[in-house]
Amino acid sequence: MNRWVGFGGIALLALAGCTQAPPPPPDTRAADEKAIKEDEAAWNKDWESKDVDKVVSHYADDAALEIPNTPLLQKKDDIKNALKPVLADPNWSISFSNDKVEVAKSGDLAYVQGHYTLTATDDKSKKKVTEKGKYVTIYKKQADGSWKAVQDINNADATATP
Repeated sequence: MNRWVGFGGIALLALAGCTQAPPPPPDTRAADEKAIKEDEAAWNKDWESKDVDKVVSHYADDAALEIPNTPLLQKKDDIKNALKPVLADPNWSISFSNDKVEVAKSGDLAYVQGHYTLTATDDKSKKKVTEKGKYVTIYKKQADGSWKAVQDINNADATATP
């Protein structure tokens, strides 16, 4: 009897060794990079429209936004509430462009490095000022296949100038 149990165990091990690992997922990085670049182009247009709902639609529900002189904004609703008065500024405009888009081989995360130009009304002088700077945005692929920003941070190259 022990001989059959030993043989059965060896047979099971042999069968387990014959099973193949599932094939790796397809490499979709080029398509994902294109999708993120297209999303950022649309995001620029949404900023131009000053429609807060369109602007925040590019963020995941649990996104975080880090901008100078503002506490960390940790939820989509907080981002929306913080942006409403910003977008009400008649001088407000922003344009940004990515310099680098890197998608993880796993296809679920990506980051973008880029630069921006922002124009707004200075709170103190009430004059129109322009700021140039850089940003990093981390994107996460959503269940529907879209990409949403989960972490967004920027900083100025210098103090805004009239």
